[in-house]
Parts: sequence; structure tokens; C-alpha cells
Amino acid sequence: MPVEFLGIAATNDGSETTPRSGVSFDKEYTLRLARAHEDHGWDRVLFAYGSGSPIPAAAAGYLAAKVGSLQILLAHRPNVSYPTYAARTFATLDQISDGRLTVHFITGGSDHEQRREGDTLTKDERYARTREYIEIVKKVWTRREAFDHEGEHYRFNDFVSDVFPVQEPHPGVSFGGSSPAAYAAGGAEADIYCLWGEPLAQTAEQIEEVRRAARAAGRADLPRIQVAFRPIIAPTEELAWEKAHRTVGAIRERRAGGPSLTRRHSAGSPENTGSQRLIAIAEQGERFDRALWTPTAAATGGAGNSNALVGTPETVAQALLDYYDLGVDILSARGYDLLDDAIDFGRYVIPIVREEVAKRDRERAERGPQTLERTLSGLAVAG
Repeated sequence: MPVEFLGIAATNDGSETTPRSGVSFDKEYTLRLARAHEDHGWDRVLFAYGSGSPIPAAAAGYLAAKVGSLQILLAHRPNVSYPTYAARTFATLDQISDGRLTVHFITGGSDHEQRREGDTLTKDERYARTREYIEIVKKVWTRREAFDHEGEHYRFNDFVSDVFPVQEPHPGVSFGGSSPAAYAAGGAEADIYCLWGEPLAQTAEQIEEVRRAARAAGRADLPRIQVAFRPIIAPTEELAWEKAHRTVGAIRERRAGGPSLTRRHSAGSPENTGSQRLIAIAEQGERFDRALWTPTAAATGGAGNSNALVGTPETVAQALLDYYDLGVDILSARGYDLLDDAIDFGRYVIPIVREEVAKRDRERAERGPQTLERTLSGLAVAG
């Protein structure tokens, strides 16, 4: 199966290790970073969402008009706009980008962060709302006749849009989460299901949970799987590990210096299951499988995509291929020096993975597909 690479569409050069050098929305940097991805083999970039941050839909529209082939994954929280409005925003962006838009719907894992923009629903209520929201957005994208909606969270009458996406039947829907409620909602509605990087065995278990939820929802198709990592690469293993330890030191120093880095997260223990899982894995050990390293996640309190893959480009590429062999066909990666790391990863890691994927696909075509059950069995024996 084809493999795709997702990078980051940051609007400034700040990261967990380095404070930004200018304004929050630096147009020149945003475009420079996107073009670096486009020029070095990446398929799409993510515009993330945070309260107080630049509006990702507007930034995505700016970028879509400036780059020629790079696809866009746009993060969106249902609490910030009515679904009929959001659906038209997305359709307009799909028109601007000539069909290069995918929308990532964020339910919200922190009550504290959600309340910053007036969202007072509980976590379970938010998942129910997100599922209803996605259903409405899909209808607005595809229906040419007016319709009514009477749901738990939204009610309206006689609505029909006059702007429709380029993509048929509609842009892709992306979703993430590691709780049963997330599996149920995303399994039912998502074209792409997003996971944070965990050890291979746990990732395989999560993939099966997503697939089980999709089947329970009556789907004949299954969501594609995306897994996210923070690669730390260098020409030799020794240099890569030295770089990894410097990176963790820089993260800790920044977090100790003030609240700006943790603005999106509450000061206490994380509420979302995904972050809790990352912390639990870090407590079990620092290194897993071929190259997974957990101290970066531990240093951030399990904040978002934070587990690293450490090693030479060849080592990191082989580690990514291990996930591909589980059924992961979208690999998300983001370094700590956003621009230079995107270029290095594109130059030295992506070509290895693409070449090996083509080789694996040829071999699988010859011997038949390898099932997830066989892969899990192999992991259990190896463990």
C-alpha cells in the first residue's frame, strides 16, 4: 500500500526546545517551512489548533494559494463554530487548494483548554458532539437540497450550501484519540485515524480497537492509520543519542523557565487518555523496539506527539517500516528544529522508507497479505 508523510505547518519557528524569534503568525516562515516540506518529499502538513494561536483555517488558505502540490491537514475544534459554517469554510478551502484538504476534528482532551474558549461540556459529551458535528459537515458537503437537523447538540431548518468541495464525495475526515469513546466516534466517522507513537505491541492493539469500532459501526471500509513521532537523527548512532539527550535537556530548561511552553495544557496530570498512556509507557522504560525513546514524552508531561525515534536515518527509517508492517500507511514526523529537521528527514529518511515500502509491496503481492493477527503473534514471540 502507498505510504504518506505528514509534517507540520507551523506559523512560527518556536518549539519545545527553542522560543520563537518573532511574531506568532510569521507569514514568511510559514511559507518557507511549507516549501521545505514540498521540496523534500513530504505529502502534507498539519495546521494544529490551540486557544489563542493564529486561526489555522485562515493560515491554511494563505498557504494553499502559495504552494502547488502540498496537501493540508487542518485541525478544527467543533466548539469554535457552528457545523454549517465550518462545512462551508472547509469547502471553500478545498476549492482554494484544488482538492488538497483533509480536516482533523479535535474533540479536546483538556477541560481547562476547552474552557478557554467557552466549552463547558464533559469529555463524553464532547465526543457525542463531535460525532454529530462530523455527520452534519458531511451532509452539508454532499447534499444539494435543503435539509433540517434535530440533534442532541445542533438544531436548524431548511439549510443548503452553495459551495461544495472539489473532492468527491468530500474531503477526508481525520480523527484521533485513545479512549473507548474516541475509538467509537472515530471508528464510525473517520477516513484517517491518528495515533501517537507508542511501542509496536501497543500500537497494534490500538489499530485493532479502531478496526473493531469501525466494524461495530457497520462500516465495510476501515480507516487508514496514522502514527506520529518526533525523529532525532544524526550521521551516527552515537551522535544521534548525544543529540537526543541535548534535546531533552533543552525541553526541561524551557519548561522550567516559564508557563509559555505549557500554555495549552493544565498544570496537573493530563486528562486525556493518549497523554496518560505516553506517561505510563515512559514509566515502564526509556527505550522500546528498534528506536522508540520516551524521555521526550516524559519531559513534556505526555503533551501531544512527543515520543521520539532516535538513530541514524537508516535506523529511524527501519523503525518507521516496522509500523508500516503493522498497517500504518501515514507516518507523521516533526523535529525540534522545525525547518532544518524537515529538510534532513526529507533528504535522508523518506527516500529509504519509500524504497523499502515499494519492495515490501512487491513481496507481499507475491506471497499474499500479512494479517495483523500474524504480526501480533510475531511480536508476542519476540517479546
